[in-house]
Amino acid sequence: MNSHEHQPDFSQGVAFVRGRYVPIAEAAIPITDWGFLRSDAAYDVVTVWEGAFFRLDAHLERFEKSCARFRLNPGLAPAQITDILTQCVRLSGLKSSYVEMICTRGQPPWGSRDPRQAVNQFYAFAVPYVWIANEEQRKRGLHVQISDVERISPRSVDPTAKNYHWNDMTMGLLGALDAGAESVVLTDGAGNVVEGPGFNIFSVKNGVITTPDRGVLEGITRRTVIEMAQSRSIPVQLGTLSADALRASDEVFLSTSGGGVLPVTKVDNQAIGSGNVGPVTQSLTALYWEWHEDPRYKTVIQYA
Repeated sequence: MNSHEHQPDFSQGVAFVRGRYVPIAEAAIPITDWGFLRSDAAYDVVTVWEGAFFRLDAHLERFEKSCARFRLNPGLAPAQITDILTQCVRLSGLKSSYVEMICTRGQPPWGSRDPRQAVNQFYAFAVPYVWIANEEQRKRGLHVQISDVERISPRSVDPTAKNYHWNDMTMGLLGALDAGAESVVLTDGAGNVVEGPGFNIFSVKNGVITTPDRGVLEGITRRTVIEMAQSRSIPVQLGTLSADALRASDEVFLSTSGGGVLPVTKVDNQAIGSGNVGPVTQSLTALYWEWHEDPRYKTVIQYA
């Protein structure tokens, strides 16, 4: 008998579920976990690029804060979570990877509606690197629609704690896709844009970058963009960004762990600026990948 016959195939990705490492296709959570039934969970995503985590410390810190905000306890110290994430990547052999850590509410005793009685659960997985824009879109710029779907109020769900309350994002995205756009940005009910599914948004006007500061996830890639701009002495304003101001931008771009700095060249089917990817976007995109080589931000993975 071939000794490799029963070796699990980890090449498509690896998950950590209830203390075991399993191929991604076999990863599952119980149907009764409130993480599934109620989207009652906190999560974070860190990427691996050329065999190293990028800004792992920042992601772990935000995950810890998100869990605390939702009164969830993964039951693991950051060093233990790092070991689990590293092992998921190591087993998969992936040199470029999208790595997610999750804490779900779990399940309280049957009949109980008391979240305090639930046993929280930690899960993780590593899969091949995810781009939220394909190569052609990255070259020519994404076409984005401003949705009339209102983002969930920050008074209802704290957007700075990373969560799965995405129905507003999903319905907005469906509307945008049906209209022929490629992605969507939601508004806050007062005519200001806030964020889109998995990304923050930036406007460039007269050499000044503006990004919304309320009703948004404070993305790690968003933070990286702000720091990169400051390192290049490009002024950055955190504040409200009206839909009209976004349409009138010289340049628009997104920030996301799913690809870094991504250009937008059309908003509501109108060309932004010249209709081409602008110089500030190009400069920050190049710098984003350069920073992946910076030892301050890299956590190198030792593969077997």
